[in-house]
Amino acid sequence: MLTNNKFRTLIVALAATTLMACNTGPSEEELAAEANRVAEAEKVQMEQAQAEKAQAEKARVESARAEQMKRARDQAAELKASLMNQNTVYFDFDRANVKSDFLPVLKKHAEYLVANPGQSIVIEGHCDQRGTPEYNIALGERRAKSVESYFRNAGVSSSQITVVSYGEEKPAVMGASEYAMAQNRRGVVVYE
Repeated sequence: MLTNNKFRTLIVALAATTLMACNTGPSEEELAAEANRVAEAEKVQMEQAQAEKAQAEKARVESARAEQMKRARDQAAELKASLMNQNTVYFDFDRANVKSDFLPVLKKHAEYLVANPGQSIVIEGHCDQRGTPEYNIALGERRAKSVESYFRNAGVSSSQITVVSYGEEKPAVMGASEYAMAQNRRGVVVYE
């Protein structure tokens, strides 16, 4: 049998062994795994934060681009409306050459058309009622072609331009006064 002293020593040794086993911390591998787990979690959080920041920046850039495009469309629409109000070139009697007074107007149209290659126009040639219908159709065409020639020389694509002559068929002002006839001798730029 075990003596009391030996029994006590055995119990104390068993208790000390148990305490030592309980007091031992995590192993080196466990510490390294925990450190890796924490580092990986921080890395994922940082990547998410960077992705959110990049997404916010992309949204900001797209919003700015959309706003800029809207402003450009609005400016183009305003310019087009202005051009549509200044779309007539008047000619002298029996002439088809563009007067220098109308070159600034045609220049604005040409600049708009060059900047907007998808925009097409019809150039209408008109005459007053003097002359035969056949002659006036030919003169109206020469007037429209004169405007077309200016645009082509300014860099407007021929695919954007259509020419039509109405001769004396569509007067702007009815009557036989010099004013009425002068208003009917014209070339008109019509946007499609």
